[in-house]
This record gives sequence, structure tokens and C-alpha cells, in this order.
Amino acid sequence: MSRFTKDGKVKPETLPSTLQRSEVKAQDTFAATLDAAEDQYGDGERARRTAFASLKHGFEKVGDHWEQKDSKGPSDDQAAGGGADARPTAGGVDANSSKKHLYDLAKKLDVPGRSSMTKAELVEALQRANDRETRKARER
Repeated sequence: MSRFTKDGKVKPETLPSTLQRSEVKAQDTFAATLDAAEDQYGDGERARRTAFASLKHGFEKVGDHWEQKDSKGPSDDQAAGGGADARPTAGGVDANSSKKHLYDLAKKLDVPGRSSMTKAELVEALQRANDRETRKARER
């Protein structure tokens, strides 16, 4: 099933809710990769993981949506390693970014206790904040 209209626009209803609230480029990246992955792997979890991996290369989850990263690249150890190895992901948080960047996002999302957190703690706190914001957005 194509996620694009005849004129090349993404059909928002075919995307996860966090992408429906994201910029067009993020939507295009996910939809195009998912369409191609489904052609190769079939409709399933592997295709969705491939699409999210592609999305995370250029975007990071901020609250209830995806924003373009300052520089492209893997967002966590799972993305950097590739393959089918089972390593934990950072759930859309760009764990490879600087501690300052993570702190700035934590400030934007009003994460309590952020000033005394380590980089790893900021990543975990941002994951929880993103999940919370996504839940709130779904309830609206």
C-alpha cells in the first residue's frame, strides 16, 4: 500500500501519530522508506523498524513529534551497529548528540532535575518526557 497520493503527497492517516504532527520532510522520509521496505521485506515489523531507523538518522523525537537533527547520523548504539543485533534503542532521542543539546531539549520539555543529570540520565528522562507528551497528544 502506497502512503503517497497521486500528486506525491503523504497520506497523513497512514503514518504513526507522532509523524502526523511532524514536518513534511520527516513524513516523506518515513513513508518512502516504509514503502520500499515493505516491497523488500513484506508488511511487518522489519519494514517498520527499517523506516524508523531511516527516520532517526536525520530526525529526533522531541515531545510528541519529530524534528530535524543538526547533523545526520546514527542516534544510538543500535543505529550505529546496524544488523539484527539486539541492542537497546534510545526511542528517538539522539543519544549521540552532545550533553548540552540533550540538556536544552530537557529544558524545552521541562524535565525536572535536568541540571544534575548525567548524559545517560538525560537520554532516559527525555525518553520518558517524549512518551508522556505523545500520550497527551493522543488524548486531545
